[in-house]
Amino acid sequence: MSRFVLGLIVGFILAPVALVAWFYWGHPPVAVADSPLPLERRLTHVALDARIAREAPATAPITADEATLVAGAEIYRLQCAACHGFHSEPSTFGPHMFPGAPPLWERHQHSDVVGVSDDPVGETYWKVANGIRLTGMPSFRMVLSDTQIWQVSLLLSVADKPLPPAALDLLRSQLPTPPPQPAIGAAPRKKP
Repeated sequence: MSRFVLGLIVGFILAPVALVAWFYWGHPPVAVADSPLPLERRLTHVALDARIAREAPATAPITADEATLVAGAEIYRLQCAACHGFHSEPSTFGPHMFPGAPPLWERHQHSDVVGVSDDPVGETYWKVANGIRLTGMPSFRMVLSDTQIWQVSLLLSVADKPLPPAALDLLRSQLPTPPPQPAIGAAPRKKP
């Protein structure tokens, strides 16, 4: 009987205290380069997949015509390309996020699927609108209109198909590099 009581004490008191201490002193893997906890990816994907299945719209309220795809390409270029890369040019820092930002214009290994073109468009819409916690994927619900979220989602749903030339031009053109800014606290430059 005393072993049973001791087991209860260890199981219900000491184990949670040890877990809290492990977190409190900063031992869990929180850096991007750290290995994930056992089952971390599986458990987070189970919850994410269930939520998306429950809430993602079944169909898009707009069509994937040329105007929609060109508008989606402009949105992608301004809002998404930094993390997910341009058409034929991967992101420099997206792969170094945890989890890595998927390259949305590259073919999957051993497949003809490009980016998320095999996902239902409503799933992509949900991810863009709501973001995904602890991944670096922000919610764009307060940044883009509902129509804009659909435009970029529809663009990504046809990433494995030929795109209108105007959309491709936008997806291949990098944003101009802004001029260097003076260091904080530096005296402003005098004009000659």
